[in-house]
Amino acid sequence: MATFFEADRATLVLGSAQPIAAIDADEAQRRGIAVARRRSGGGGVLLWPGEYVWLDLEIPASDELWSHDVGRSMWWVGELWRTAMEPLSASATVHHGRLQHSPWSAHVCFAGVGPGELMQGDAKLVGVSQRRTRTAARFQSMVHLRWRPDVVAALVAPPLPPEPLNGVATVPLSAEAIVARLTDALHHR
Repeated sequence: MATFFEADRATLVLGSAQPIAAIDADEAQRRGIAVARRRSGGGGVLLWPGEYVWLDLEIPASDELWSHDVGRSMWWVGELWRTAMEPLSASATVHHGRLQHSPWSAHVCFAGVGPGELMQGDAKLVGVSQRRTRTAARFQSMVHLRWRPDVVAALVAPPLPPEPLNGVATVPLSAEAIVARLTDALHHR
């Protein structure tokens, strides 16, 4: 099952294990940014209406795409996005390695790299997280159409990492165009 999600207001979505103390709640309130939590892991993700595409994919354990290897199980999600982004991002690659942390990745999802995520060179293009049970898996995936590193960094509670927050690629398409490409890729899967 595939479901696209949209936020009707700016929202910072925290990962399941991310403590609320990791964000500057006063700054979020001052900027009018809501705070929510997802059930999958990873760092925070800033959803700005009209500036991202979020796709959830659910499969039962009986699906041919199911893998008992948690990392490998996300590769197909990255491949789906890579197919949908061709030829726009012809050099995009799906990360098949282990989780790669950065000084920012505990706070910001797009600051690290995990299995199945789509990379444009050294920059993350599509983030992927997963929640699974013995009977099913839900993959949450997202691409930014615009990246706001200054806003994201301002929402992290001090002390901040000394390096700048960067390493995110964006897609120069409308959300509608990306949804159409993903829908087409899903139908041909």
